[in-house]
Amino acid sequence: MDQTSLPNCVVNCAAYDCNGLRKDISLDAISDVLAMDDDSFVWVGLYEPEAHLLDKLQEEFALHDLAVEDAQSAHQRPKIETYGNSLFLAVHTAQKVDGHVKFGETHVFIGPRFLITVRHDASLSYSSVRQRLEREPEVLARGPTAALHAVLDFVVDNYQPIATDFENELDALEQDVFAESYKRGTIQRLYELRKELTRMRLAVAPMQDILSQLTRTPAFQIPDEVRPYFRDVYDHAVRVGDTIDTLREMVTAAMSVNLSLVTIAQGEVVKKLAGWAGLLAAPTLIASWYGMNFEHMPELPGQYSYAVLIGVVALVCVALYLYLKKIDWL
Repeated sequence: MDQTSLPNCVVNCAAYDCNGLRKDISLDAISDVLAMDDDSFVWVGLYEPEAHLLDKLQEEFALHDLAVEDAQSAHQRPKIETYGNSLFLAVHTAQKVDGHVKFGETHVFIGPRFLITVRHDASLSYSSVRQRLEREPEVLARGPTAALHAVLDFVVDNYQPIATDFENELDALEQDVFAESYKRGTIQRLYELRKELTRMRLAVAPMQDILSQLTRTPAFQIPDEVRPYFRDVYDHAVRVGDTIDTLREMVTAAMSVNLSLVTIAQGEVVKKLAGWAGLLAAPTLIASWYGMNFEHMPELPGQYSYAVLIGVVALVCVALYLYLKKIDWL
């Protein structure tokens, strides 16, 4: 069948036989393939499908109403739900777009003989995953769980480069944190980085729970030969999650250090200003004393009173300057 005859939101619709070999089919032929008594399965890939198309797939695959309703909305929390002998998964995806992380969702329906992937928003196509598996038909011969593993592995693998970019950006920002001059943009970028890391954690952490539940769900048995592959994806998700948590703590520490350094720098400025104010206070005090309009001040008639006064002021200022310099206030 020509895939171009499918609706635009249907990226792929194919059946795979017991040997893992592909055959393109139409949406109307899905139920016919599922009615066959063999080990084939159907894999349908969608991108932001319309409601009527999901209703069509619900009819073909006998999907649960609640699962279909969830798949129509792109604002689902990551979760795994059991409906009879099939599962519904909602996972969050992430990708870098114009230097910022954009998040999307992938909703997955999986049954004993079918796999449906529904992508929303920023979510990379799974065509590369499908093409790689088709080059290894012995993997597809294991059934839809093998394809599900490949999809989840692709999602988790896309987390790692983003975490690495966060790590590199934090290393660059640390140089600005310890710079002598305060940069407002540094603390602003640190705040934005922490916000992105928090959103990233909200995508990664539930993935660990989903993968853990997936291998322990009694209603849907993962074949023993596929189970180790899911554990491997789980290990990758845990590693990315640990990296995200560490980076969040480091960003928090960097923000605290940056604010502390700014406070210390401001304190140093205040100390210097206070020191110079102290130097000016001594001659001001002496000058104000002798600037009073009294007639009978004993020092006024003296021949050298003016010179003595200048010398006393200079001596006091020099002594005060040396003292403030010694205690590092100037």
